[in-house]
Amino acid sequence: MSTIHSVKRSQSHLAWDNSIPPAIRVPSGSTVSFDCLDASNGQLTATSTPSTLASLVFAQLDQVNGPVFVDGAAPGDTLRVDVLDVHTADWGWTALIPGFGLLADEFPEPALKIWSLERTDEGAEGYGYAWFDKDKGIRIPLRPFAGEMGVAPGKPGAHSTIPPYATGGNVDTRHLSKGATLYLPIEVEGALFSIGDGHAAQGDGGTAIETPMKVTVRLTVLKDKPYVKTPHFTTRSPHPHDEEFYCTTGVNSDIREATRAAVRHMIGFLVAEYGLERADAYMLCSVAGDLRMHEVVDMPNYVIGMMLPRSIFVKKDESD
Repeated sequence: MSTIHSVKRSQSHLAWDNSIPPAIRVPSGSTVSFDCLDASNGQLTATSTPSTLASLVFAQLDQVNGPVFVDGAAPGDTLRVDVLDVHTADWGWTALIPGFGLLADEFPEPALKIWSLERTDEGAEGYGYAWFDKDKGIRIPLRPFAGEMGVAPGKPGAHSTIPPYATGGNVDTRHLSKGATLYLPIEVEGALFSIGDGHAAQGDGGTAIETPMKVTVRLTVLKDKPYVKTPHFTTRSPHPHDEEFYCTTGVNSDIREATRAAVRHMIGFLVAEYGLERADAYMLCSVAGDLRMHEVVDMPNYVIGMMLPRSIFVKKDESD
């Protein structure tokens, strides 16, 4: 039977750095629970307004909790991370922050949406829904996960928690929800695992409904997976097998521009068919739309798609 340990909200750090002393030390196979603030590190609250975004201290964003030293972990090993449970707060936020995001040049003004997260027996794993727009009948199924999961890099020094790395970090992968298993390559003794950046829901490739969270994982050292050089994982599909989608595409020889076009076209669809403001449509794409590489072999152009599940539109869909 695994031992249960905990990492407190105050036991956090703002860089991946193998010189940071561990918050706790645990045997391999241990279950560890973490109490994490949201990605703003508590700078945004349920009563924040768009004007609050101007005072954000960016050096304080995306803190992670830990690190956890796992006994027996050595460079060349693999850390298996089983996601056992994730619980969000009763609120969350999504923001357009000037200078950030795929279409940052097209959305220069700040915007902030505060969500009410009420857990019910509906939705994925019984986590419920959050209303995007009750009058328009648009609601988002909640499937919470930690956007940041990683181990300390072998390279010395402080490495920002903003980007992802081969050792994990800000991978922002919606599929790492309850029941998923993540495999991380270990580069330092003890692995030094940390976690944070709670998300209540997110589309593939997007940003999220950010939220404080309590998450429980099991950490196990594996000696027989030398091929794990970047994050690998197992998961289940976030969508029902018969889910219907509306899809837009971008076609361009530059894969980033094709991606931007796919999102831009979905924004145009939402504005035209559902009467959303462009900023609201952009945020909806981020929390509910999935980006896909549809075609990458017929050069010189790529086809990138954005897929939006029709099930988020609770009222009768008249956009056919």
